[in-house]
Amino acid sequence: MTDTPDRDERHLARMLRKKAVIDERIANSPNECGLLLVLSGNGKGKSSSAFGMLARSLGHGMQCGVVQFIKGRNSTGEELFFRRFPEQVRFHVMGEGFTWETQDRQRDIAAAQAAWAVSQELLRDPAIGLVVLDELNIALKHGYLDLDQVLSDLQARPPMQHVVVTGRGAKPEMIELADTVTEMGMVKHAFQAGIKAQKGVEL
Repeated sequence: MTDTPDRDERHLARMLRKKAVIDERIANSPNECGLLLVLSGNGKGKSSSAFGMLARSLGHGMQCGVVQFIKGRNSTGEELFFRRFPEQVRFHVMGEGFTWETQDRQRDIAAAQAAWAVSQELLRDPAIGLVVLDELNIALKHGYLDLDQVLSDLQARPPMQHVVVTGRGAKPEMIELADTVTEMGMVKHAFQAGIKAQKGVEL
């Protein structure tokens, strides 16, 4: 494609218009508050996105908390990494493993309820700036926790505390309560070609 002065001028005009629109939106959005972010869908990247936000928060010197529901049988890279920062991150792995591995609903319920008790402690602490509730959606989807209680606790958290909830099958009520919702869609996955989960990518 050939660059021309005319094309450059059109580009400049478009960017000036775009900047004016964006600057106006920023000026009209002065408020700050704790956000509830929900990352759901069948695609890869929900937990990865949440832990990216955790790293970002640490960079800003924030105190953070993590509770992992469902997961727990094997150590993951994110756990090994974030445990290096015990002065900033309270990291709790509370699951018993994926439901098709445990095959024990009552055990899964007990684990989820214990995990929510820890979550409640984090959600009541105004010193915690970011809380990651990894795979909470799965625990709610299977009915391991009382949805109304979870939503009530989320609403009652400190006003400047951010919460990130991950997992497939987010409940409509969770989506309604959230400030930002992202649905991860799967286009293609290596597992479909017989490639197992690997360190640094899935683990």
